[in-house]
This record gives sequence, C-alpha cells and structure tokens, in this order.
Amino acid sequence: MMVTAFVGSARKKHTYNATAKFLQYLQQDSDVECEIVPLSDYHLELCKGCKLCLDIGEELCPLKDDRDILIEKINNSDGIIMASPNYSFSVSGIMKVFLDRLGFNFHRPCFFGKTYTSIVVQGVYGGEKISDYFNFIGRNLGFEVVKGCCLNSMEPMTEKDQRIFDKKIKKLSRKFRSKLHRKEYPVPSLFELMVFRMSRTGFYMSLDESWKDYRYYRQKGWFETDYYYPVKLNPIKKLAGFLFDQLSSLLFKGKRKERARING
Repeated sequence: MMVTAFVGSARKKHTYNATAKFLQYLQQDSDVECEIVPLSDYHLELCKGCKLCLDIGEELCPLKDDRDILIEKINNSDGIIMASPNYSFSVSGIMKVFLDRLGFNFHRPCFFGKTYTSIVVQGVYGGEKISDYFNFIGRNLGFEVVKGCCLNSMEPMTEKDQRIFDKKIKKLSRKFRSKLHRKEYPVPSLFELMVFRMSRTGFYMSLDESWKDYRYYRQKGWFETDYYYPVKLNPIKKLAGFLFDQLSSLLFKGKRKERARING
C-alpha cells in the first residue's frame, strides 16, 4: 500500500518531524510504502478564479504549475495525510494554495476508498479549528476521514511535552492504519446523503452537456445511483434519499419559474 503525506511547511522542523514520526509508527506494523511531499518543493500558482476548471474542465486551467503532478500522487496512493503548521490561525499559505488548486474536486469528488487524516502543529492555540477544517476538506473530496490531531510544540519542548506529542501521533497512526486496511465503503450519513442527492438532482435539472459537472456525473452513472459508490442503504435512508431528490427538484423548478418571471 502507498501512503503520501503533503506537508505545508517551508522548513523541516516540527510539522515535518511530526509527519515523519507518524509514518514511522505506521510502518512498524504494516507493509506500507510512504512518501513525504514538502509542498514548498513544488511550483504552485495562485488560483485566478476564472472558473474554467469548474464549468468546462480542469484541463483548461490557464495556470502551468505542478498541480497535476501532486494530484497524480494522490491518485496513486491508498492513504493521504495533510500536515500544516498553524499560521495566523489557519493552514499555511502553501497548503491553502494547494487546496485551492484542488477546488474542482469539491464539485467532482473522486478520492473514494482512500484513507485520509491530518496533522496540525502549533505553538499555543487555535489549531483545533484548523484540524476541523482539514476533516471537512477531506470528507468533501471523497476521502474516508480519520479525525486528525492537533499537536503543541511550544519551544523549548520539555520531556513531558515530547511524550504527549509522541503519544498523540502514535494514537493517530494506529487509527489510520486500522481504517487503511478496511476495504468496505462506509455507509453515508444522512447529511452526506443529502449533499449527494440534492447536488446531483440540481446538476441534472440546471445543467447540460456543455458543463463538466453534468458530464462527469453522467459518465459516473450518478444520476441513477443511490450514492457516489455502491452501498446498501437501510429503508429510512432509501426514503430520505427519495425525499432529498424531490426537495431539490422543487427548489430548482421554483428557481426556473422565478427567472422566467424576471425575464418577462
């Protein structure tokens, strides 16, 4: 199995070392190949917000950087780690640029079946919200998320601080390893089911073949499926999915009538 860690720190210190320690623990009891990818070693340009990737296709993005090289690393991996220091109470700049370059994947999630977690390293506080952000990002990209951890690295670190630091990393590694080797897809929550069913119905009713989202969903067969991937829904979720479809249909019909009224 292949696990790739993307590190959003310009220096190889606390965040990089925490990631390396995580992978070391992961490899102790698993036959896993690992790679650390320092994002600062790659060329990533700032998204210009032209929306070509969203509307027509990511292949038409005018930026010429290493985005596709990094996406290929994700595609070739069974597990993904996102690691960032706490910079101004958010992810680092290079990490945010990387996530922005994956923006079209939030419309067209494709990383199902891959295990994901995150590591946030901070001096004092604020990192828990960054960890929550990483969890949210992972779910919306299609990953199977193992809740990430936030580590304190106030300098100088005492022996007690280091023990707590290492204990958290080891615990996260153990949870990640357990899910990495689990092959079945998880049953979606009601919220996840709602997002899928209302999105796909909205795309079906409001878009056509000229839009990449529509073509992607049609090619995946998602206009006819219960969820993004094969999964057995209980009767309650079956009914909920049907109701979400109907609600989305009503909302978009209402929008069409309103646009027609405004346009005369």
